[in-house]
This record gives sequence, C-alpha cells and structure tokens, in this order.
Amino acid sequence: MASTIAPTDRYKLVFFTPPLDLPKIKEAIFSTGAGTYSKYTEVCFTTPGIGQFRPGPEANPAIGERGKLEELGEVRCEILCSGRDQATQAVQALKRLDDLI
Repeated sequence: MASTIAPTDRYKLVFFTPPLDLPKIKEAIFSTGAGTYSKYTEVCFTTPGIGQFRPGPEANPAIGERGKLEELGEVRCEILCSGRDQATQAVQALKRLDDLI
C-alpha cells in the first residue's frame, strides 16, 4: 500500500566562514530548528580548508588588497534543513547575523 503522505523536502545549507565566527553562526542557524535529523539536534558537518581570492580593481576588501592574491583559513559547514520554510528561516538568520559581524 502506497503512502499518501508527502515526504518533507530536505535542503542542505552550505556556507564558508572564518573559524572564529562558526560558533555564533551555528547557534543562529540551530535556533531556527535547522540541523535536526531523526532524534538528534544541532547536527552539522564541518571541514577546515584554505580559501583563496583576489580583490578586483573596484573591490573594497575588508581583508587584503586590490589585485593581491589572498589565502586564509576557512571552515565549510553543512547543515540539513527540513522543508523550504526552515531553509528560508536559516538563511534569514545568516543574513541577520551578517549585519552584526
């Protein structure tokens, strides 16, 4: 017998951040209910790495100089969101936090 209940769509929120900012970012996202999987909460996967960028001539870089290649430590974080509304709330939490950082 086939189920008539539609499964909840799952989304994966992936972002990169300096390591020192990660705890407050995760706290903001987890406060929306994101990162829940089965009977677990605050579930995520993080990977350290090196980010690279070169600010262009019109850039106003907070880090580095125009035209100079920069490399710095970053963390990639992945958090599951159950449903479109939760994913939207998690992104909005990131936007609000971005204004404070």
